[in-house]
Amino acid sequence: MATLRTHITIDRPADDVWAVVSDAGNISAWFPIVKTSEANDGKRHCELDGDVPLDEEIVTNDPSLRRFQYRITGGGVPAESHLGTVDVLDQDGGRSLVVYSTEVTPDEIADTLGPAIEDGVRGLKQYCERQG
Repeated sequence: MATLRTHITIDRPADDVWAVVSDAGNISAWFPIVKTSEANDGKRHCELDGDVPLDEEIVTNDPSLRRFQYRITGGGVPAESHLGTVDVLDQDGGRSLVVYSTEVTPDEIADTLGPAIEDGVRGLKQYCERQG
C-alpha cells in the first residue's frame, strides 16, 4: 500500500476552510482535475478530466475534528483499496494547515494520485483565499 501526504498553509481561519472541505458535493469548485461533482446519502460522484467517472463513499465528515475521509469505490480509477483523509488544523494568526493524506493500492496509482492531490491542495488554497 502506497501512502501519500501533502500539506499547505492557507491564509483563512480553519472554520472557513473546513466549510469548503466538508461540502463534499462542491469539490469541483477547488480541485482542478474534478470537472463536476455531486454528493448525497454518504456518496460522492465526480467526473474527472477526460470524462473519467469516479465514485466515492464518504467515510468521515467530522466537524469537531475537522476531518473528511473518503474511499474510492468505483469508476475509472483502478484502485483496489483507497482512503483519502483531509485534516484542517488551526494555526496562529487566523491561518489553517491542511494535511491531505492518501493510502492506496496498487502502489502504481500513487504516481498519478500524488501530483493530482498536490494540485488539489493548491486549488483549495487559491479558492479559500479568494473567498476571503
